This record gives sequence, structure tokens and C-alpha cells, in this order.
Amino acid sequence: MKQSFNILKGVWKLLFLFLLILITFSYAMFQGGFVSWFLFYSFLPFGIYAIFLFFYPLNQMEAERSFQKNEFNAGESLKVTIILKRKSAFPLLYLVVEECSSEELVFSMQRIKAKRLLFPGFRKEITWDYQIDDLPRGEHFLRAIRMKTGDSLGLIEKEKQIHLEDKFIVYPVYEELIYRPMENHFDKGMAASKERVQRDTSVAIGIREYQPGDRFSWINWKATAKRNEMMTKEFEQRKSHDVYIMMDCTPDSRFEAVVSFTASIIRAILLKGAQVGFLSVASERVAFPVRSGESQQQQLFYHLAKVRDNSLVPIDRVLEAENFLVQQNVNLMLITAQITKALIDKVGFFATRKGTVTIFLLKNEQELPSPDDLALKAEAKARGLRVVFVHDGNFASVFSEVASR
Repeated sequence: MKQSFNILKGVWKLLFLFLLILITFSYAMFQGGFVSWFLFYSFLPFGIYAIFLFFYPLNQMEAERSFQKNEFNAGESLKVTIILKRKSAFPLLYLVVEECSSEELVFSMQRIKAKRLLFPGFRKEITWDYQIDDLPRGEHFLRAIRMKTGDSLGLIEKEKQIHLEDKFIVYPVYEELIYRPMENHFDKGMAASKERVQRDTSVAIGIREYQPGDRFSWINWKATAKRNEMMTKEFEQRKSHDVYIMMDCTPDSRFEAVVSFTASIIRAILLKGAQVGFLSVASERVAFPVRSGESQQQQLFYHLAKVRDNSLVPIDRVLEAENFLVQQNVNLMLITAQITKALIDKVGFFATRKGTVTIFLLKNEQELPSPDDLALKAEAKARGLRVVFVHDGNFASVFSEVASR
């Protein structure tokens, strides 16, 4: 319907243009004199150009888009180069070029930079550069390039949209942390261990299937040959340093800080040599098994780049539904921006059965804990839980403060 309307609108403008030429010519013929003919000859070039522009095939124009890389960290800049090519050198008085992007970039403050007025003239190749500063976290798409041109009188306008899709990912920003595993010493409370996590490889208690992150020296070649699949030795592990992280995805203004701290602590844990698992429940439930290695970090960072704070279920109800955590021999960490009595109750039940549980409560940079937060922290401490306040922009002090306590 819209396309048919645009065609009729274009035909009407063309007929109106011929009518204007006819009127000025008739006026010159019947009126005579210098002024009338000057008016006709002055308008004639504009009319003829508009007629040629009406039949100019803007569909023949091609576009190329390029940028240096496809992976960024939040806050970085993206420089995009667009090259427009056309077959003929028909003069174009102006060309409005606009980038069509995904919603996250449309509502970015940098949107004005993705639209430009160009003056091609007779050039067959036109190059346009623009830059988006302070990229927001997420998976973003550049979907198409919209072009619009017309004559100087505004009688004829032509518009073309070239579908050209490119994708790039913006990972959450993270801080370098020195992770210190939390150890429960019962009477003495919790302490921070500075030693790098190591498995006890002196005693092999069985075999299992190979998992990404397993060392080459752990492979049991005899069992691998018998089963015709990679098998590794299962070693005795006297104390688990594995960590399972739950991230709260309920709507909150501090959600970006929650994601950033989650990325920071995941990276720190994996660099320490421990294994990490992850669970988030936003619009859908996403869980990652406890693993280590670069591939685990890459998968978790990719998820953190796309996750949104659109969960309809509070984290205490999420924890209640995840019964599998009770069977996991891991240290549980909850990262949230909201702490409630219900959450303390659910986490307290888990702590009585499994041991070490830490709740990281995110605050803005200069935000002070409320009286309710302090009261819930005291209640959590009485139940053997640890609540740590984390301020945005000061992640590095979290484990140094733990170590000094």
C-alpha cells in the first residue's frame, strides 16, 4: 500500500512539473517581453534537471560498510567507513545518508553522528566516515543504509534503502581483580586464601570424559584407546575451590554495575585457576556448567554482553527453584543490587547444607548503604552468610577488604 502511494505521489509530482513548464512557456508566448522569457529560461534548467532526476536509477547505487573489528568493550569507540558507488556520473546536488541500526544504538546519544548531508556532484564513488563513542554493552546490528536525494526546488525526491547487515558485539567493561577464595574456618569465620587453586593430581580415583580446560597430562590414553573417545583421569579433590555465580536480572538502575562486576569476578576466578559456573534468569533461564579455561570466559562474556534486566521473578524465587545447587560441591556467590529478607532466608537454608555463600550487593559510586541494608547484613552474618557491599568503580577493593578482615 505504501509503495503504491509513493509511486502515485511521484507520478503526480512529475505531472505537476510538466504543468509548471507548460505554464511558464505559455506565459512567455502570450505575454512576450524580456521578463516573461527570462522567467521561462530561468526555470527551464531546474525543470529539465528534475525530469532527468525522476528517471535516474537510484537503485543502481551500491554500498560497502567496514570497520576494524567486531568485538569491543563497553565505552570504546567504533569508527565506520561507508563507500557508496554508482555507475553513472549524473550530478546529484545533495545526498542525505543515514545508518539504520538496532534499537540500542538508535537511542544512543551518538545517533546524530550516523546521519550526514553529502554533496556528491559528478563523483561515482563517495566515502563517508562516522564514529560512535561510548559504545553501550550488547549485540548490535547495522541493518541498512538509507539514502535520499532531490532537486533544488524540492519538486522531485528519491529515496533508496540498501539492506546491508553487519554485527558487532560489545562486551561488558571489567576491572582487574585479584581473586582470593573464601574459606570457611567455622569458629574463626571466613578468610581469604591467596594461594593459587591447584588440584591434587597425586591420586587418580577414576576416569571421566574429556572436558574443555582439562590438561594434556590428565589424559588416560589406555582408556581413550578402549572407548575410542577422549578420557581424562579423575583426581581426588580434598577441598572444592569451584565457584557458582548467580546474577540477579530483575530491573534495577544499577544493573550495568551488576554485569560489570560479574564479568570482573569471573575473569579473576578463572585467572586464579579455579572453575566457575554461572546462572541467570532474565527473559529466559541460561545456565553454564562449572568449567575453567579461556573458552568458558568467552562464553560467559558473550552471554553477559547480551543479558538484560527483564526478569519477572526475584532472585530468591530463582534460588528456590534451583534444587541442583544443593548437590554442587561449590562455593556460591550471588550478585545483586537488591537484598531482601526473603533472599536471606533462602540463602541461609542453602548455607546450612553446603557452607560458603557470599552475597555481593552492588551500589553506585557514592551511594551509602541504607539502614535496611545494614540490618539485613547483620542478620545474614548471624546466619553464617557474608554480605559484601560493592561500589561501582571500586571493584578492586572488594577482596583486599576481605583479606584485611
